[in-house]
Amino acid sequence: MNADWLEKLSQRAKRGRLREAGAAPAPRVGVVTDSAAALPENWAASAAVTDLVRVVSMPVMIGDQIYGEGTDRMIGALALALAQGSEVRTSRPAPGQFEAAYAELAAAGCSSVVSLHLSGQLSGTVDAARLAARSASIPVTVIDTASVAMGLGFAVVAAAEAARDGGSAESVAEAARAAARSVSILFYVPSLEQLRRGGRVSAAAGWFGTLFAVKPILVVREGKIVPLERVRSAPRALLRLTELVQQNIAARSGRVRVAVHHFGNEGEAERLAGTIAEASPDVELMICSLPAVLAAHAGLGVLAVAVAGEAAAPPQVPGGPNDRPGTGTDSTAGSGPAGG
Repeated sequence: MNADWLEKLSQRAKRGRLREAGAAPAPRVGVVTDSAAALPENWAASAAVTDLVRVVSMPVMIGDQIYGEGTDRMIGALALALAQGSEVRTSRPAPGQFEAAYAELAAAGCSSVVSLHLSGQLSGTVDAARLAARSASIPVTVIDTASVAMGLGFAVVAAAEAARDGGSAESVAEAARAAARSVSILFYVPSLEQLRRGGRVSAAAGWFGTLFAVKPILVVREGKIVPLERVRSAPRALLRLTELVQQNIAARSGRVRVAVHHFGNEGEAERLAGTIAEASPDVELMICSLPAVLAAHAGLGVLAVAVAGEAAAPPQVPGGPNDRPGTGTDSTAGSGPAGG
């Protein structure tokens, strides 16, 4: 296996930062998202991009304690709770959190906002954003990306880059929609228990029936988590996940980006990423922990892969960009009740 792929990623990031030296039009559009976007550290090439984005934290409740996304204390408590089978719950952010994010961008000089969120089939977060948008002082376009993790994250990156380049709210929103449509998300979980507890796999629960010994591979399709294959052992499931990801990459042309997510199994994620990098050296690859709000439902040991890029041929797995007729639903609101 080629062990130099991490160094190649670092060199690509440096080249991207150098390209930021040129002057760009003054941005007029801000971007808001939620912490389910799974944006890793150093996700953008420059501060000109990151300064346009606000991320609203999604709460995780472990016992009687409420935690915000991203703290080491919360990650440790969540891992322990999942290992012990303790109750873990999540909630959508309060509309007031979105109101504050929209107001902050308005105060920074933005004349409009594009607000991008995880699938409304999995969370009420997008509804909270819509409520907040109605009272915003500037127009807010709220988009349900019908995705999660870096499926949402890649849409945020596309929107922020379009905003940095001076795009209108309409062009920024369209860049986000196109990016979200291009993403396939496949993932493996050692157990369906956490997904079943949270009601995120009602279709999968019926499909698997009582076969709890299987190791499921699932996809996100039309905003829902649905089963793709059942495999009898963890090593075979990881091998099959790798094969499916490689097939998906092969069906794409031009710029292809891949994010490998993990929770509690970083070593497995690194091995999976290394295999992908060896087979597809031109792919832009990142490894990042799954956000706590998603790990709370997926459980320990989850491996998720988001593949983004234009499809040169129909991808070989359900849930690809040609398998999804639309990407969520949008709404636009401004000051007062307009646009509800």
